[in-house]
Amino acid sequence: MKSALHQFIKILFPSSKIELGILLFFFIAYGSLGYYLADQFRIIYDERVPWDAYFSFDNVSIVKTGGGWERHPFSIYLFDGIRNTALWLSHGKTNAIFRITLVAFSTFTIAMSFVQLFKYLKNIIQLNTRTSLFLLTFFGFFTTPILLSFTPETYTYSLFLLIFFNYYAALKIQQGKSIGVIPLSVFGVFIGGLTITNVVKTYIPILYEKKLFKSWKQFGKATIKVLVSIGVFIFLYLWKLGFKYEQIINQTSTQYEKFSNPKVTPLWDMMTSWFWGGNMLFSSFFTRDYHSKTNFEYKALFMDVYSSAFSYIWVAIVFFLILWALLKNIKNPLVQILGLSFLVDVLIHCVLKFGLHTSYIYGGHFIFVVPMLLGWLFYSQKNNPKTFKGLWITSVLLLVYLALNNLYRLTDFIEFAQLYYR
Repeated sequence: MKSALHQFIKILFPSSKIELGILLFFFIAYGSLGYYLADQFRIIYDERVPWDAYFSFDNVSIVKTGGGWERHPFSIYLFDGIRNTALWLSHGKTNAIFRITLVAFSTFTIAMSFVQLFKYLKNIIQLNTRTSLFLLTFFGFFTTPILLSFTPETYTYSLFLLIFFNYYAALKIQQGKSIGVIPLSVFGVFIGGLTITNVVKTYIPILYEKKLFKSWKQFGKATIKVLVSIGVFIFLYLWKLGFKYEQIINQTSTQYEKFSNPKVTPLWDMMTSWFWGGNMLFSSFFTRDYHSKTNFEYKALFMDVYSSAFSYIWVAIVFFLILWALLKNIKNPLVQILGLSFLVDVLIHCVLKFGLHTSYIYGGHFIFVVPMLLGWLFYSQKNNPKTFKGLWITSVLLLVYLALNNLYRLTDFIEFAQLYYR
């Protein structure tokens, strides 16, 4: 038991100088931006603005309640701890110190996500350090980690947990071991507790456990393990609601109708500019006039669809590279796990259209598969010098455009904060 705990801690936290360096680098880099925003502006937390201050994030609502219980059943316990810590440090005031504390939690979590991503690239795919650091840099300029690094939201913590789980599951599969019923149940409660639909992703790796479909005994063990995990989650979920399961059905139906109505924007453009591209590459922004239930009027910032052909070309190239990675490694179970995990979000947002019009905020649930699959693509082409070189050139050009575009858009975001959230 002591050995297993030690191994788990080694997997979870930085276990080398370079991993510690990655944690510190991204904590300082993102933390500098977050500190500036929290210290100078109210945009991260203003009690008069319960939701939608920027990009449909519900910062105040999440910090106070953990979000809607039907979608985020256990997140209230996480945010109770975060909020109480922030209030303790700020002496009960929701001032700059309060906001900075909220940001610090988010920044540290995102920085830890990069540590887990590096572990996956280095230890699972076995890329060299240079390629792994390049892919971290590429991912570091994505919309999702930039925004989540200073945003107190469930997606921030989901991003970390999902990357960590994928690394943990990949290690088990590579070692020919199965995920135990206790860690499976814990991951199910933590990941599904933050966003309920993500619980499905914790069971995907079970399909690839050794001899699962060759031995009735192994199949039976896996089935019992999954049923126990599901049972624990459902029991805790119902226990929290006083076993009033009718509330779940009614509220889920209401939320689906509310967030799945088609918008004027064409479906293909919502999927391209918001679901796929919006979680990597900023588009231009626009504002709307909003008011709270107490009739407090405020400005809300949203992402528009892409207006430049270069942006569409950029997201198309990344999509092609990801598709290439999937096809090239189609027989690799670890790649299949990433593909199926991403497919869950495609079904939710693109097929069922849930939240598609603001799907640029959901990247914490899936966009990490991009650097992971790119890592598998680099790995698959390492023995083809010309193709490998072309892949490097393409990736560097993609990074340059990504960095210039997103840094420029960040100045627009800061200008918005200066105008309306001083």
